[in-house]
Amino acid sequence: MIIGLLIILLLVLFLPFFVKYIEKNLEVFLFIMGFLAAIVGGVFDTHLLIKGLEDPIKITIAVLVAGLLFKWLQSPLEKAILGISHTIPFRLFIALIVIILGLISSVITAIIAALILVLIVSVIKLDRQSEVRLVVLACFSIGLGAALTPIGEPLSTIAISKLGEDFFYLLQIIGPEVISAVLIFGVISAFLVHPKQDSRGLASDQSSESYKEIIIRTVKIYLFVMGLTLLGAGFEPLINQYLLDLHPAILYWINMISATLDNATLAAAEISPAMDEPTIKAILLGLMISGGMLIPGNIPNIIAAGKLGIESKEWANFGVPVGLIAMVVYFIVLFAF
Repeated sequence: MIIGLLIILLLVLFLPFFVKYIEKNLEVFLFIMGFLAAIVGGVFDTHLLIKGLEDPIKITIAVLVAGLLFKWLQSPLEKAILGISHTIPFRLFIALIVIILGLISSVITAIIAALILVLIVSVIKLDRQSEVRLVVLACFSIGLGAALTPIGEPLSTIAISKLGEDFFYLLQIIGPEVISAVLIFGVISAFLVHPKQDSRGLASDQSSESYKEIIIRTVKIYLFVMGLTLLGAGFEPLINQYLLDLHPAILYWINMISATLDNATLAAAEISPAMDEPTIKAILLGLMISGGMLIPGNIPNIIAAGKLGIESKEWANFGVPVGLIAMVVYFIVLFAF
């Protein structure tokens, strides 16, 4: 059984990097891997199936409703962004973008927050370096803020499901760290993003999404979360045998691998209700912070980079140093006091 689960884990970790078809259909792939993990782990039963069907409902509805609202309100949003950007000081405007998107992403979902970010970047004209910096910092903020509620992003949905806690549990245990990080990223953006006009900005096609695209994305999110639920349940034997006794500080740094793999997948594989709160906190913050370092680390990164044509090297040149500094700072906050 353990060997079978290790093989599935390796497939989940590496196949998306080497097989383009799997990378483009990651949600379906993880859905299949989740079923296999649950069967190999000996935990697949009617109760788990029902749980797998129920867990994605809230975030799926949130993604669908927010996607429709964004489609209907895209033109007024664009006009409002232009108006606000001309009304308040530039640096304050940039800081507010990062802070507000980070804070509201837990309500409107990380996906819609990322789409709004793309819209904003396409409206305000900046040089390419500043635009990349703004996108990366905002995606760090969105990735952190969205995890405060189970409807914000798959990571928080899976965490709440596996821990069996209530809607506001994550806000209670990581809220202060996440909110302070969002504010800090906003302040940093005010200093590192410059108002210089340049025609070499990031290209983006901001035509309105079709209803078909919105429905397809909604179905993919449902399959993604269901797959992660099954994957997490299947990996419980591995967690119990190898992770429960590890020090939280070790788990914190191990989770830097979420920079190269969507952090919700790792959350499904790692988190267990048998863990104590400091360990859960270390796992979540390690996943969330490092998830912003590279494009594959989080859903908003993938959406923003794809729509704005940001290359992996461009993202890494700025995202890796920022993420490493944030990891060190929060390691000190978590373990030195």
